[in-house]
Amino acid sequence: MRIAHLPALLCLLLASVHIAEAKERLLWLVRDLPPFTIFEGPAKGSGVIDQLLPQLIAQMPEYEHSIIRVNRARGIQMLQERSFTCDPTLLWTPERARYVHFSTPSLGVLSSGLVIRKQDLALLSPYLEGQQVDLQQLLAQTQLKLGIVAERSYSVQVDQVLRQLPDSAFSRHYGNDATANLLQMQRLGRLQLVLGYWPEVRYLIQQQGGSLDDYSFHPIRGVDRYQFLHVGCSDTAQGREAIAHIDRLLPALREQTLPELYAGWLDPALRQDYLEQARYFFEPRH
Repeated sequence: MRIAHLPALLCLLLASVHIAEAKERLLWLVRDLPPFTIFEGPAKGSGVIDQLLPQLIAQMPEYEHSIIRVNRARGIQMLQERSFTCDPTLLWTPERARYVHFSTPSLGVLSSGLVIRKQDLALLSPYLEGQQVDLQQLLAQTQLKLGIVAERSYSVQVDQVLRQLPDSAFSRHYGNDATANLLQMQRLGRLQLVLGYWPEVRYLIQQQGGSLDDYSFHPIRGVDRYQFLHVGCSDTAQGREAIAHIDRLLPALREQTLPELYAGWLDPALRQDYLEQARYFFEPRH
C-alpha cells in the first residue's frame, strides 16, 4: 500500500517545490541611513526600518525577499531599470513618480537642515532669521560649498531651492557612507556646510567620536518642519501589486509602531513634542 502511494507523494512534493520556485523575488534596497538602517557598530540592526522590514516581509509570504545594500545613486538606477525592487525609505518627488509607484506615507520625520561647526557660525549670521537659514541667499552670495549626497532628495521644497543654485555651489558625494564622509570633510575644514537630517547627523558625529556641542543645526527657511517617508517600488505590474499589499499593512504600523521607534532616536527634548504631533499626521483633513 505504501509503495502504491509513492507516486502520488512524489507528485505532491514536486508540485510544492514548483510552487516555491515560482515565487517572485522582491529586492529590498537599503543603504546605511541612520536612524532608519544601521549596518555597523553597537546599534547595528536597530534602526527604524531595520525593525519595520522584517514585519513587512513576514506579512508578504507570497514573495521571496532579498535585502541588498546600495548607495542612493545605484538604488535610483535600479528602480528605473524596472526590475522588481522596492525601497522602504523614499521621499516622494515628481521626478521619481515617473518610474516609482509609491505607498501611502509611512512615517513623518523631521526635515533636513544645515549642519555647521560652531566655530564657523559667523559665516551664517547674515543669513539667519531666528534659527532658520536662508539657504538660497547664503549659497548665492558666498563662495561656500554645500556638501550633499548625490541623487538624494531632501524633500520637494529643499530640492527646489537647490535647483536654483549653480552646480559649483555643491560638493556631491556618491559613496555608501556619503554623509559620514561629508562630516569628516567638514571636521577637517575642507567643507563648512553639510545638508543633512539632525537625527542622522547626531548619530554619525557620535560614532566618529565628535562632540555634539561643537555643531549647530539650522532648519531651512520656508521648509515644512516634517516630511514623509514612503515605500516605493518599481512602477511595474509587480511593483504596483506589492504596494497594494503594503498599503494594507501600513496603517497599523504607522500608528502603533513607527513613531515610537523614530522618537527614540531624537534629542530627548524633542521626543514628546514629536509623538504628540505624530498623532495627527495621518488624520483626514477637511
